[in-house]
Amino acid sequence: METSVTIIGIVIAIIVAIPVYFTARSSAANKAKILNIKKKFNPNHPEDFDLTESQSNKTLTIDHNNRRFILMNFNPNQQESIFVDLKSVSSCKLVLTHDGNSDTILKIDYEFQQRESDKKIIIPFYDFDDDRIKQISAYQDHQFAKKWLKIIQDSI
Repeated sequence: METSVTIIGIVIAIIVAIPVYFTARSSAANKAKILNIKKKFNPNHPEDFDLTESQSNKTLTIDHNNRRFILMNFNPNQQESIFVDLKSVSSCKLVLTHDGNSDTILKIDYEFQQRESDKKIIIPFYDFDDDRIKQISAYQDHQFAKKWLKIIQDSI
């Protein structure tokens, strides 16, 4: 009787430990990727990026003191990191692209207006074609983008 209880306990412990291990390993790998990207844009002081948040394969980070912003997209189809020096930008807004007359959001972009010229910097944030869960992610990403729009505007 005691042997079977011990075996069952060990099996349950293994079943719980395996997902915890893979989650921790994945989290450590993502943190390392984010740190490497921060080092790419600020090699001496990557810790200056004082606010970092992630959601839906996207990580946004901002350096309030030096007014710098990085959007990291870890989408399996297109991995990229985009740096914006907020000192050279006069404004930022969200540009939503809808599907015809419906409320379906196809794209969400950040549009930065440069201070010295009429040039606009367009940074893609959400694309319907890259989304696996479709409109559920669109709503969550839209809320996340609006939150970060306020953070960016406060830093400009």
